[in-house]
Amino acid sequence: MQRLTLAGGIPDSLKGSIVALGNFDGFHLGHQAVVRRAVARAFHERRPVIVATFDPHPVRFFKPELPPFRLTTLAQRQALFGHAAADAMLVFEFGPALASMDAEAFVAKVLGEQIGAAGVITGDDFSFGKGRTGDAAMLASLGSDYGIGAEAVPQVTLDGERISSGRIREALAEGDTGTATRMLRRDYAIEGVVQRGDARGRELGYPTANLELGDYQRPKYGIYAVRVTLEDGSEHPGVASLGVRPTFDPPQELLEAHLFDLQRDLYGQKIEVALHAFIREEWKFESVTQLVDQMRDDEADARNLLAID
Repeated sequence: MQRLTLAGGIPDSLKGSIVALGNFDGFHLGHQAVVRRAVARAFHERRPVIVATFDPHPVRFFKPELPPFRLTTLAQRQALFGHAAADAMLVFEFGPALASMDAEAFVAKVLGEQIGAAGVITGDDFSFGKGRTGDAAMLASLGSDYGIGAEAVPQVTLDGERISSGRIREALAEGDTGTATRMLRRDYAIEGVVQRGDARGRELGYPTANLELGDYQRPKYGIYAVRVTLEDGSEHPGVASLGVRPTFDPPQELLEAHLFDLQRDLYGQKIEVALHAFIREEWKFESVTQLVDQMRDDEADARNLLAID
């Protein structure tokens, strides 16, 4: 699928699109409902579908001092939107110009003139415009003035709880991968390029693919059963340590994934590590022997959780 920006322009083939509009960080079940409605409406009206997202996240623009909270990279979102049958992803660069634009100008100039949207689908809690003065009702009202049919998708709940990116972040911080997985409809995954490390894992009999966490939301530090997707699309089960490696000095925050029964040089590859289940918190061991013994137990637990021999 195509990745678009306003600066690069909207191709004529995508004018008159149905636009799913939101942050969509994480692309959880609520976000999926918005895009699913956009796809259904576009199919009925024989129009293309654009999913519009923001980068950086507006919260990051207004509060740059906040700790990392991203759930997905743009590349991950693009893949997810493509799987949802969208034709293109439009990335709004959220900066001073967009932050200071009032609600009507956003509808008239951005949605109408620049994108040429025929319709816009949002969640019922969507807000926009300077000071977040616009909401779903205002979007519908302004949209009718400019020939844009806007509608809002009702909230999506799971076990009586509203699904939100914030709730997913809370679950991850608690090590509650089950809640995160149910709300995302997939395991939470961290993507990155494999870095060269100190080769300690290899020396201990557990070679690892090491990723820096960057701007991702920090899940609870500890040991996880994981599934790792390589650049060639193959998926491999494994066990991973996410944290600061308290047994070794100096502390270094890393995601270190050991892939079962795979002997391959992964340095420089972009991989995705999906956190399937939390096994335990990270511990400081008095000896390397104790650490290796525990790593064997962690591997056994991970294989059991992943239902592999």
